[in-house]
Amino acid sequence: MHQTNIAVETKCNAIKLAFLNIRSLKNKSFLINDLITTNNLDFMFLNETWLEDSCSATVLNETAPPNFTFMSVCRTVRRGGGVAALFKDVYQCKQVSFGQYLSFEYLGIVLKGAPRILFIIIYRPPKYSPAFVEEFTEMLSMISSEFDCFAIAGDFNIHIDNAENKTTKEIITVLNTFDLIQHVHEPTHNRGHTLDLLISRGLNISSIVIKDVALSDHFCIFFDILISVTTESRSVSVRKRCINENTSVLFMEAISLTPSISADSVDLLLDSFNSKVKNVIDDIAPLKVSRKTGRQKSAWRKSTAVQSMKRQCRKAERMWRKTKLEIHYSIYKDSLRTFNVELGKARQSFFSNLINSNLNNTRTLFATVERLTNPPNQIASEMLSDSKCNEFASFFSEKINNIRKAISTSPSYAEVRHIRPQYQKEDTMSAFEEIDSKILEEIVQHLKSSTCYLDTLPTYFFKRVLNCLEADLLEVVNASLLSGTFPNSLKTAVVKPLLKKRNLDNTILSNYRPISNLPFIGKIIEKVVFNQLNKYLNSNGYLDNFQSGFRPHHSTETALIKIINDIRLNSESGKISVLVLLDLSAAFDTVDHNILLERLENLVGLSGMVIKWFRSYLEGRGYYVSIGEHKSKWTSMTCGVPQGSILAPLLFSLYMLPLSQIMRKNQIAYHSYADDTQIYLALSPNDYSPIDSLCQCIDEINSWMCENFLQLNKEKTEVIAFGNKDEVLKVNAYLDSRGLTTKNQVRNLGVILETDLSFSSHVKAVTKSAYYHLKNIARIRGFVSSQDLEKLVHAFITSRADYCNVSLPAFPRRPLDSCSSSRTLLPEF
Repeated sequence: MHQTNIAVETKCNAIKLAFLNIRSLKNKSFLINDLITTNNLDFMFLNETWLEDSCSATVLNETAPPNFTFMSVCRTVRRGGGVAALFKDVYQCKQVSFGQYLSFEYLGIVLKGAPRILFIIIYRPPKYSPAFVEEFTEMLSMISSEFDCFAIAGDFNIHIDNAENKTTKEIITVLNTFDLIQHVHEPTHNRGHTLDLLISRGLNISSIVIKDVALSDHFCIFFDILISVTTESRSVSVRKRCINENTSVLFMEAISLTPSISADSVDLLLDSFNSKVKNVIDDIAPLKVSRKTGRQKSAWRKSTAVQSMKRQCRKAERMWRKTKLEIHYSIYKDSLRTFNVELGKARQSFFSNLINSNLNNTRTLFATVERLTNPPNQIASEMLSDSKCNEFASFFSEKINNIRKAISTSPSYAEVRHIRPQYQKEDTMSAFEEIDSKILEEIVQHLKSSTCYLDTLPTYFFKRVLNCLEADLLEVVNASLLSGTFPNSLKTAVVKPLLKKRNLDNTILSNYRPISNLPFIGKIIEKVVFNQLNKYLNSNGYLDNFQSGFRPHHSTETALIKIINDIRLNSESGKISVLVLLDLSAAFDTVDHNILLERLENLVGLSGMVIKWFRSYLEGRGYYVSIGEHKSKWTSMTCGVPQGSILAPLLFSLYMLPLSQIMRKNQIAYHSYADDTQIYLALSPNDYSPIDSLCQCIDEINSWMCENFLQLNKEKTEVIAFGNKDEVLKVNAYLDSRGLTTKNQVRNLGVILETDLSFSSHVKAVTKSAYYHLKNIARIRGFVSSQDLEKLVHAFITSRADYCNVSLPAFPRRPLDSCSSSRTLLPEF
């Protein structure tokens, strides 16, 4: 388990920097990565990267070592251009601009410290421009008035070594005017001229070395700066057991020598089980905590072939620097090229294995492509503390409390309540059935291998050694079922805040959503209960026929097909369809436990040990927020079904069962997927009376939801009418008069619906999404095999094109409005 700890501090130290005109970074990214790592650089400045927007992030991700981030300005013309800076993520930097100039490109970076320091990387094309001196002077006047300390590194393409050159004289005059120091006095180009300059003011620059690194016709300028700088000391604390092929054998041998567990309660049984497992694994593979800081290597650089090739490069370099012979220089450059190719192969192999092992895990695939095509998303240093974790915990808790408070004070809460339906059938479920080892093994192996921080063993290892734990685990599971008790230690969730979108401000709490993780053994018990409860519900027909959420052979697609088909039939009959998409706020989190238990008992028919188990399952739950090595206090969860649990979706569906009676009573058609409920009706031309029933139905739904502590979000609830264009306009006017604001298109379960059901907007959205992912995949085609690219295309593009496309061929190639002269065609899928 990896945890990041960030300490912000200001200290005086020497930072190592380098500048190089790379003349195309795209085919040298691995070598620059190695140059940064080998020389332990803090900053690497580059120009003539020749990068364009379409590939810049991908190439710079290759170039940056694991603990680095980057900023860049892409080239604007085909020849030359492009500047970039790579730097350790411990430094707090931001990009700044001083306007645009026609005669040169630049990148400005401000480094936080006392005082602030400005770095500017410049590239001036070799073509003579009379405006350069004037524009460069203009920029210097701006930065000199704002910054006392700054450094400018760049390829000026001026023979500064030629004192008689007109432009050289002008530049020296400008530097003297602003009291600036130019530090480079040696050739920086293989033709013997000084083209690359290092200019500064107010900085202690030392250890300047001009070195040919055989990556370009320009030499690299290495230098140090002694500064007082603010850094984020970002250390990664790794808590890891050394588990290898022999560990499982040793574990099974050791566990077989320990006595079987026994206790009077399921809580004591589970404690004994965890203690027994922990003692054995601690002896065989003790948990070690190591802190990794500073330089880090990418995983693919650790292969034997890569390390061997790197040693050959160093050997060739030493020989060349010793003899200064052209033949040895040529050998060194050849070895660098070979090393670069080997690195590319190693990286391709690494990501190929990652893709192939996660073909059915879209989340991991998406994260992999994101990692390859976008800069790293760092945790804001302000978020790394126990107090901030407590703030998150309070924020998430107060959000739910505020919703429930708003519901209880709503006028609708005090209105006439609906009659609660009572259980009428003879069949009840009063006890769970004990399970055997075969059922247990099948359940464990089919559960996802996600590990919670609270688990004693990593889940993948738990599954590997299940045979020797089966008897004790079976004792714990059956004790929970027969005693009607869910173990208290499994009721705590670890919540990690996740930024909703990468472009949001990562210091604002409301921009995060809580991601909950529960112990694995708890999920095993839940799955056993889920299977038995689901069997009982299906055999007695308790589940709503029009609820497609989390049921076998049901999906968002089946729900959409049903609704769209009904609308199409209405349109073919000359009727107008009105669809209302109800939106709930944090529906799973506001479920009232007492009402849920009452519903399970009186409506579903659970009794005895079964209802006792569910009461135990819901009571006493809580969570703590964890960020890096920091965590909040334990926070009680007094309502809601547990996020991330196996039972939560099914329990929510049962909680919502009475809602269907409101729609049936008002003769309104409906279909649901979890908390997404759609209600709809058909209108004959010029007969709008059913809309009154629709409005009545929505009012009753709102009252019922208030009674059940669910909040209907009226601002996000959407209304749309389908059918003949002229009739739709009349219906929209009538709906607007009844307080139901209509729209011309809505997004329903991922599909965009328009009033004429042409699906043109949906097709455009799918096409746009497909091109976005295709563009990202194209960015990484250089280091991913064709077979792996094909797999990514199927995972990200084909799946989107396939989603709900069964609805498209069933419609005519023109809008449903038969009076329209439009001939909008649907695309072929």
